[in-house]
Amino acid sequence: MKSKRRSITLTHVLIDGHKCIGLLHHPDKVVTAMVNNLHGVAWDDAQRISYLPNTKANIDHIFQSFKGEVWVNGDYFFKDKRPIEGNPILDIQGYRDRVLPEGFRSCPTEFLDKLEIKRYALQTAKSYISRFEHFINAYPDVPIAEFDEQIIREYLQGLIREKLSDSHVNLSINAIKFYYEKVLGMPGRFYDIERPRKRQTLPKVVAADNIEKMIQRSHNLKHRCIIALLYSAGLRRCELLRLRLEDIDSKRMLIRINSAKGGKDRLSVLSISMLKLLRTYYKAYRPKEYLFEGEYGGAYSAESVLQVVKKTAKRVGMQQRVTPHMLRHSFATHLLENGTDLRQLQILMGHNSSTTTEKYTHVVDSTLKTVKSPLDKMTF
Repeated sequence: MKSKRRSITLTHVLIDGHKCIGLLHHPDKVVTAMVNNLHGVAWDDAQRISYLPNTKANIDHIFQSFKGEVWVNGDYFFKDKRPIEGNPILDIQGYRDRVLPEGFRSCPTEFLDKLEIKRYALQTAKSYISRFEHFINAYPDVPIAEFDEQIIREYLQGLIREKLSDSHVNLSINAIKFYYEKVLGMPGRFYDIERPRKRQTLPKVVAADNIEKMIQRSHNLKHRCIIALLYSAGLRRCELLRLRLEDIDSKRMLIRINSAKGGKDRLSVLSISMLKLLRTYYKAYRPKEYLFEGEYGGAYSAESVLQVVKKTAKRVGMQQRVTPHMLRHSFATHLLENGTDLRQLQILMGHNSSTTTEKYTHVVDSTLKTVKSPLDKMTF
């Protein structure tokens, strides 16, 4: 039997306030001996890890020492994420100017600076700030520089005991990792922190006839266009709000979506009915920059879009709570029911993985209608 390849993983550790290179590996006499022979290596009892000062010379020393014998995994150590170029410049000056209660610890200035440099979406930035401040204020007597993996695990376990949602816990992990990986430049320091198991939930879909009623009974022409466009092109709410006049390509019958989720551009379909509706809308509203603008100019607000969808659904007598994202789910589901290929749908939705797109197959009515319950064969 072929022996398992020996490996060692580089990670970031903070020892006495200094950035160091942590050396993680499975129990192996050969690897342990090679680690112990590294010049300047030390052991930290608290984190139970061997480490070296974080210098370029030591990184070169590690790779040279293990060359040909042990595979060095630097994926976590060197991992980084480029700024999302298409995102608008983030303005979170209000967080710097806040008047805070006595004793409340706010996000470090470097945390706010990095959010702006990376051009994170405003809602993401707000969530990260909120969750990180909740974390550091849970341990007011512990300096931020002394937070370790044990404290982070204890904090996350507390959130779980409070029965907070998986998404809430994951957001807290993301905020904490952002500080260490992006702000302090220590990617992968807590790479082995376990996340809650992802639950497989089915997309919530609105019936086509109900969407038709929502479009017909919208409060005004702008609201009608918003609902129709969310549904007809499968747009996320933020994508709809970023649309500019030039993104509507009437010659190719396409809608260009710039800097969508993950910083990707993509194209979606522009229906003939939608184009006619948009032309009527343009003549009535004459938007100058964004396709949908507020009363005093600038992009329409996300909260306004949410309220348009919710109130219109209620007006037509729908019992379920309808959100803008449900119209996107409905677009995907109805296309599948009409025979659209999964690969085509994946491109339209902007999904990285086909697995994400396949979740819509579980709510397709046309598939389930061919299945007969075994009860139908019984007589009673």
